[in-house]
Amino acid sequence: MIRVDKMLAIAAALAIGTTSAAAQTAPKPVTAPVDPARLSAARQVVARLMPPGTYKRMMDQSMGPLMDSMTQSMGQLPVQELARLSGITAEEASTLGTGTIEQVMAIYDPHWRDRLKRSTDAMMGGMTEIMTNMEPAMREGLSRAYAREFVPAELAEMDRFFATPAGAHYALKSLQLFMDPEMMKIMSDMVPEMTKRMPDMMAKAEAAVAALPKPRSNSDLTPAERAKLATLLGVPADTLKTDPEPAAEAEDAED
Repeated sequence: MIRVDKMLAIAAALAIGTTSAAAQTAPKPVTAPVDPARLSAARQVVARLMPPGTYKRMMDQSMGPLMDSMTQSMGQLPVQELARLSGITAEEASTLGTGTIEQVMAIYDPHWRDRLKRSTDAMMGGMTEIMTNMEPAMREGLSRAYAREFVPAELAEMDRFFATPAGAHYALKSLQLFMDPEMMKIMSDMVPEMTKRMPDMMAKAEAAVAALPKPRSNSDLTPAERAKLATLLGVPADTLKTDPEPAAEAEDAED
């Protein structure tokens, strides 16, 4: 039987995932040291772009409305689309009704919106604390990036512009504008599209690794490998002689 709570958890993960402003890419390797004079000039520029408390302001002002909007969008998702993310095939999903998550959850859990809001608020509170603690390091990292990218004349020109009223306004708001309601609406609108495309994306990911050998199980390990793994995991080696029972899968099947 299809687990509605599992589907809702997937949808919530999608919603939180879309709050990322850009896809993560592998950083370029850092080789040569940064010139101290350029780094000093870059720090002055970045201090205008990212004054203390920037991320807390962004999170406080934008994340609540964003998550509310995403929850609204998520509620309108057809059960058929979301069910495909729980592992069933498109053919199986097509046999389901045409109801939406909102309609299903009104019966399954009338408090689902409040439950989701409280849990995401708690998570966002933790994320805000992390971002606030990391802000000095992020400011320093951005300063070093600016020092590598821009020559002293360019940094000086930026600093002169940021010292003007228009420049100061831009510098203060440049990062925050990525969390503007107009931008948040676009990000919220991504949830249905991501949900629709995710099964195909997952299928492509599976196809990409299909030619690789399957991961080994406990029963495939040599005694030496089993002993080493037991040490790494901090468990007795005897517990690794057999493969664990798929209890969680069996429970889902029963539900």
